Amino acid sequence: MAKAESLAKGRSPTNGRVRSGAEADDAGTRRTEILQTAASLIASSGFRTSLQEIADAAGILPGSLYHHFESKEAILVELTRRYQDDLDRIGRTAQARLDEPDARPVAEKIIGLGTAIADCAVRHGAALQMSFYEGPSTDPELIKLTGKQPVAIQEAMLQTLRAGRWSGYIKPDIDLPTLADRICQTMLQVGLDVMRHNSSTDQVAEVLCRIILQGLAVRPPTDSLLDRSSAFMAASEVIETWADDSDADPSDKAAHVRAVARAEFGRKGYEVTTIRDIASAAGLGTGTVYRVIGSKDQLLDSIMESFGRKVEAGWVGVLRSDATAIEKLDALSWVNVNALDQFPDEFRIQVAWMRQSPPTANPGWSYTTRLRQMKSLLSEGIRSGEIQTDAPSAAMLARCVIGLQWIPHNILRAVGKREALVHTRDTVLRGAAVRGK
Repeated sequence: MAKAESLAKGRSPTNGRVRSGAEADDAGTRRTEILQTAASLIASSGFRTSLQEIADAAGILPGSLYHHFESKEAILVELTRRYQDDLDRIGRTAQARLDEPDARPVAEKIIGLGTAIADCAVRHGAALQMSFYEGPSTDPELIKLTGKQPVAIQEAMLQTLRAGRWSGYIKPDIDLPTLADRICQTMLQVGLDVMRHNSSTDQVAEVLCRIILQGLAVRPPTDSLLDRSSAFMAASEVIETWADDSDADPSDKAAHVRAVARAEFGRKGYEVTTIRDIASAAGLGTGTVYRVIGSKDQLLDSIMESFGRKVEAGWVGVLRSDATAIEKLDALSWVNVNALDQFPDEFRIQVAWMRQSPPTANPGWSYTTRLRQMKSLLSEGIRSGEIQTDAPSAAMLARCVIGLQWIPHNILRAVGKREALVHTRDTVLRGAAVRGK
């Protein structure tokens, strides 16, 4: 605390000497440079980035770094605070503009706000990761910050959607708070390289917003039609075969260790969970855990391979079914909803991998395979006249659709599996807006 107070007053944390104006300006510039360097490293290499690596990249000695930040956690706190301040600013600005004359169509207002959120997510990639994945830390301030909800942008989006409903643009049966949360979370995900890839932020944000608002289906399908499709039946049959080893018999040490490790990885994050942590939670010795499962990487591979096989079986069953492209897209969403519902820990591990700093090369499933399959399915639907899109490329469209098919976990918990599926149908296939408006 004394260090923080002395820094705030312009004093050196080591000798208490009052800095001159020039020195304070230089210190502020150096502090910003350190933050920018740390943000870049963490965004690309993950939370295991050390202070030594940050100091090396910034071209300073570790001792000099401590003049500005007393720990890595202090850097993470500052990065997260700046990110959240930026989101709050975007939200407050958008809310203030709602009272001003604006001749833009409702869709353009939603896309404009969505793009601003996506731009912020890209600018603050490291802090975004900490907020999405609850970065590994025991620091109370950091835990509190990363758990903070982006209330300002959600309220701004909700007010924008309400104005859209009053104008007749948003359908009357769409739950607006859920839709606002869905759009905001989707826009934040644009900050992930796996979603954006080599495309521009603005393009990806617009494609995602237009899918959510207008839907992919040329002829919006009813729930009853989709529920009866052969693709949906194929998905349901595979889902029925899924087994869960969370209640594994403690006498089956391998299954018991996997179940415990899965929960620990999902709760604390792969990077900071140790074999000792897993052994303690499993009630076993560290040496026993090593003998049963090998290294931590091997344990993760074992857990995620099982999850990947379940999801893959669902995809294979759906894609082989005698159904339309729209029906297959819907059934794949049902696979995802059930995978998220039954295996939330594996899902959290998978999402953490998608930040592009994986602990192993490919935990559980092949994203490139899913991307290729989705591109093929979407192309089939476009050729047959089932799917409408103005996406600049097939690859961008496929990445966007894969992202949208995974509904946010908090929405699934709040509404349940069936309503989560209906919401996905409304925001991927049918669209939340009244067409022609």
